[in-house]
Amino acid sequence: MKLLVGLGNPGSAYARHRHNVGFMALDRIAERHELGPWRKRFHGLVCDGPIGGRRVSLLKPQTFMNDSGRSVGEAQRYLKIAEGDIYVFHDEIDLAPAKLRVKTGGGNAGHNGLRSISAHIGNEYARVRIGVGHPGSKDLVTHHVLRDFAKADHEWLEPMLDAIADAAGRLAAGDEARFLTDVARALQAEEKGDRAKRKPAPSEPEGKTAPPPVATPAGEGQVKRMSALAENLKKWLRGRS
Repeated sequence: MKLLVGLGNPGSAYARHRHNVGFMALDRIAERHELGPWRKRFHGLVCDGPIGGRRVSLLKPQTFMNDSGRSVGEAQRYLKIAEGDIYVFHDEIDLAPAKLRVKTGGGNAGHNGLRSISAHIGNEYARVRIGVGHPGSKDLVTHHVLRDFAKADHEWLEPMLDAIADAAGRLAAGDEARFLTDVARALQAEEKGDRAKRKPAPSEPEGKTAPPPVATPAGEGQVKRMSALAENLKKWLRGRS
């Protein structure tokens, strides 16, 4: 059994923040695989069910980001899940937008949610790192992650969430490499489809013009009416001379 954890802050005010992309990923996975309903457990929201024929539990801690480890620790102990069977979805400012990586262990790069989880369960769990880009200055990081995704971001964000949800069965099977491959292929297909939609219609070759419109023959009734009008016009002109 695998435990998939999404990181974020609870409440509608934070729902579209970059920092909440972990929640967004789990919501899309639950929707795509018809898991649910969400229930209050382990200081969080939990739902479970099969993905790709394997049972998984999804957890969204409701303790706020800085205390995420308390929720994850409770779930791990109760469900008796090994540290290596936990996947944590989170925002990653050191990756460009639309980039995705998976790594096990290592540093937490200043991410308070990861730091809290490591303090409660250890460090050898897998991180699913969803790139949200860096604002360019360390002083702007907090403002950057605690703001809504820009409208332009949704051009890559929505396809990525869909691709993550579609490939979630690979994580349920513990196949991280195939998970990344499936997501990459789905995004490449999406990009090619967008390019095809934006491709302009072919123009006429240089030096050629469109043929003139072909006149439609007038009907018999129309010809008679035109002849009568012409005859009346002649009579009127003779009367004026």
